Amino acid sequence: MDATVGRRERKKAATRQALADAALDLFLEHGYDRVTIRDVAEAADVSTTTLLKHFPSKEALVFDQDGDREAGLVAAVVDRGPDRSIPGALREYVMRAHLRAPDTDPRFHAFTDLVRHTPALNEYAHRMWTRHQDALTRAVAGATGAAADDPRCAALARFALEASALARDSDDPARAVDAAFDLLEHGWSTA
Repeated sequence: MDATVGRRERKKAATRQALADAALDLFLEHGYDRVTIRDVAEAADVSTTTLLKHFPSKEALVFDQDGDREAGLVAAVVDRGPDRSIPGALREYVMRAHLRAPDTDPRFHAFTDLVRHTPALNEYAHRMWTRHQDALTRAVAGATGAAADDPRCAALARFALEASALARDSDDPARAVDAAFDLLEHGWSTA
């Protein structure tokens, strides 16, 4: 029984990855707005119904690893070293998430340009990040011993998540992230 469940899950994961890969290839080649869900399904050799079971929207095809984001954000806070501040740990996470080295995937710059210059994708990316605010707020509160409804924890979570939007919209994403987190870490008086 376990082997059957394992095989089914592997097949689902393989189909999901094939869809995401086909979508990215098509979007990079033809532009996001010129590619339909049907085009992606055909390229991955599945039905549109199957595609929609894996991805609820066309935008979701571009951001196929959203589930890992929330866990990564929370882990950045919870698993940081004792000498690492929460803003410092979140800065590192946002830098890794948005500014990974170009050699990790040769399509990385093309992907970031696609998101940056496609309004629907840019807006979706922003909504995707900010929906993790509650989980990040709880992690910050737990790590600091603050009450779960402490507005300082919510503010830190919100502004840390907004740093990703600054990175996407900037010609110098690393500088934008550093500026945002310098402000979060040290306050306006040092700006």
